[in-house]
This record gives sequence, structure tokens and C-alpha cells, in this order.
Amino acid sequence: MPAIKSSTDLRNNYNDISSFCHKNKEPVFITKNGQGDLAVMSIDLYEMINSKLELYRLLAEGRTAISEGRKRPLDEAIKDLRKRVRERDDGQIQGVSL
Repeated sequence: MPAIKSSTDLRNNYNDISSFCHKNKEPVFITKNGQGDLAVMSIDLYEMINSKLELYRLLAEGRTAISEGRKRPLDEAIKDLRKRVRERDDGQIQGVSL
């Protein structure tokens, strides 16, 4: 069951709501005049959600590339990346083999 609090509760009990968000790793939904208005969550939860969304975006991009035939063998891609790094560094990195 989601935690729902009023904007007055948020104003008067900020520390309790903050502790709840950190302890339970879930948002608290804030109402204003009886209607949903905000979702309050810890920075850690926010960053985790954003990381998941970015991962989902990258996976979708990869699936689209595969379905459109934009793919190549891994060893070819690695070989190409190594070549680009060598060209970029122009041999300035000592003791590193790629």
C-alpha cells in the first residue's frame, strides 16, 4: 500500500517523511486539496529509478539495432575500438597494450 500524506503533513513532519523514504526505499505521495500532487523519494531511489530507465532505453536501442540489421560480431567491434584508441592516443600511453 503506497504511503500517502497531505502537503500539511509534509510541512509539519518533514523529518518523519524523509526517514520513511530512506528506510523503506519507496516514495511518499503528497496530496494538495485532496488530490495527488507530488511523489517524494530519497535521492538514492531517484538515482536507481533513473539508472533503470537509462538501461531500458539502451536495451531498446540495442533491440532496434538488431531488428534493423545494424549489428556485427563482437570481435570485429573490439578490434575497431582498439584501432580508434590507438589512433586517438597516437602511441602516447606507455606500457598499456590493447
